[in-house]
Amino acid sequence: MTDDEVRREVREWLAANWSSGIDRAGWARTVVDAGWAVPSWEPEWYGRGLSDTQSRIVAEEFAAVGAPGAGHDRANLFACTLHDCGTDEQKRRLIPPSIRGESKWCLLYSEPGAGSDLAGLRTRADRDGDDWVINGQKVWTSFAKTADYGMLVARTDWDVPKHKGISFFMLPMRQPRVEIRPIHQITGESEFNEVFIENARVPAANMVGEPGAGWSVLQVALGYERRFMGDLARTSKDTKRPKAEKGGGLVQLARDFGRLDDADVRQQIARIDALVTVNRWNRERSKAADRGEAATLMALGKLAMSRILHETARVETEIVGAEAMLAGPDNPVGDAVTFRTLNAYFTSIGGGTDQIQRNIIGERVLGLPKEPEPYRNTPFRDLPH
Repeated sequence: MTDDEVRREVREWLAANWSSGIDRAGWARTVVDAGWAVPSWEPEWYGRGLSDTQSRIVAEEFAAVGAPGAGHDRANLFACTLHDCGTDEQKRRLIPPSIRGESKWCLLYSEPGAGSDLAGLRTRADRDGDDWVINGQKVWTSFAKTADYGMLVARTDWDVPKHKGISFFMLPMRQPRVEIRPIHQITGESEFNEVFIENARVPAANMVGEPGAGWSVLQVALGYERRFMGDLARTSKDTKRPKAEKGGGLVQLARDFGRLDDADVRQQIARIDALVTVNRWNRERSKAADRGEAATLMALGKLAMSRILHETARVETEIVGAEAMLAGPDNPVGDAVTFRTLNAYFTSIGGGTDQIQRNIIGERVLGLPKEPEPYRNTPFRDLPH
């Protein structure tokens, strides 16, 4: 099926099935049943077997008419990780509610003492019958208060090197022994949370991958997160869902403030537009690459998006001038520029910092020597802490 045929089919389907007043729960089921929620996946796993480019076409057509429900094969880290690493039973049980929007998820990775060195995590999981008992603390968790499941990494074996004793779980969040405390952010919001876990239980059936193989599952999940962050960005307080970054907004802003005739401003806008275009090309390259190369390209994409957001905020500040120092509802332009400037650091830190992405690129692309690892083969319990 060609791209034009896909676009025509999804338009016709939307015209026949979508209306703004439709029941959203019923609509979500209809979208999943038709294969539009995850169109690049195999038909046996709720998809249509389309290419990644065609999946983006589907998302574009849904967005054009204001219809929700598409794009889960790019933006739903929970479902994507299960699709790649879960058992058939887990896929049948956990994916459909997620792509229908009936269940929500969050990421339980970072800890107060394990951020950039995530393999140093100390949250533990101990087997007890058909469950694992979890104890530990996580931090910088977005949407924890509304999540039904947490994508959790925890240590299940303390007698092997740190990367080998980690397992990956889908932890039920709505239980009394999971405490969530919001963190106040520089943007004035509290999207991030601390999560305290004390003797919480997760069914053994919710372990993704084998015991001790959680690090490899985590790399898949991080790859999807970096791809997502390199592809989309949240640029406004009013927009909770990230969206594609485009240079056209800068042109209009410069026109509104009478700066479009400034050659230097035009050059800076063109430079950002070039960065956006090259980042899109690299995303396309990652789709055709093997998993190892794709992970590197996703790191490059995330790093590029971080630079794009910071550069865009800088140019917006230059265009707007003194108004960029104003904030609050009485100063919507200045408030939006301030938000973008501050929120750009989210992409620089979340999903692995810019410095971590540079390490990945330096080692895997440029062939630079790795950092010395004197404790690489030391059991975790014997590491100096």
